[in-house]
Amino acid sequence: MTSKQSIHKTQLSKAKKQTLNVTIDRPIGYTDKFGNAYPLNYGFVEGVIGGDGEEQDVYVLSREISEPIDTFQGDLIAVITRNDDVEDKWVVASPNEIFTIEEIREKVHFIEQYFDSEIRLI
Repeated sequence: MTSKQSIHKTQLSKAKKQTLNVTIDRPIGYTDKFGNAYPLNYGFVEGVIGGDGEEQDVYVLSREISEPIDTFQGDLIAVITRNDDVEDKWVVASPNEIFTIEEIREKVHFIEQYFDSEIRLI
């Protein structure tokens, strides 16, 4: 693990539940260059830098939203630590919605299946 990764993982280990504004850049239905279709909205938190030097990536979970959106405000409920990558992913959900680790794992499997990931609830 590089020094940068160590610092980043230490910061994430201190993550606590908070409300975040997410800019969606991969809405529901988006297909990436590898052919992965996104079944949920995915974006980033502006001004927060992740382990890859880019803005922090976020999976958006909501039982109420089933269409593409541009922005989302929700609570940080989990951190997905990638043991074989330089960046972790955050999971943000609608306020007052609860998701289990198993539910989160199922919803993010379309991408996380390619990584050695662990999910930690906040």
